[in-house]
Amino acid sequence: MNWKVLKTEEDYNKASIRMMELFHAEPNTPESDELDLLIVLIKDYDEKHYQLPELDALEVIKIKMQEMGIKAKDLETIIGSKGHVSAILSGKREITLKMAQKLKNYFGIPADVFLHSA
Repeated sequence: MNWKVLKTEEDYNKASIRMMELFHAEPNTPESDELDLLIVLIKDYDEKHYQLPELDALEVIKIKMQEMGIKAKDLETIIGSKGHVSAILSGKREITLKMAQKLKNYFGIPADVFLHSA
């Protein structure tokens, strides 16, 4: 199919269904190229039509800690000293780019979640 900018909910739904069909396409194939295009088109439609809530980085960290059953001391290898961890979790200190990268890897969450903290 020749895909164009998604303008209607119907276009969006068709593209979403097709994207799911192609989700496991082999790299460097026409299906993979179509998947890449659909991802861009769907993202564009989402950004124009849906307002996503801002995520609070500290809440995300606390939720992930609870899900994983970890304590603040477990973050010392990622963030730094006990004082650094405490300052980050209390919101007194900003998350640096280096910390965001480490948190991304540790929690499996996009780094930009940690860089848009309130």
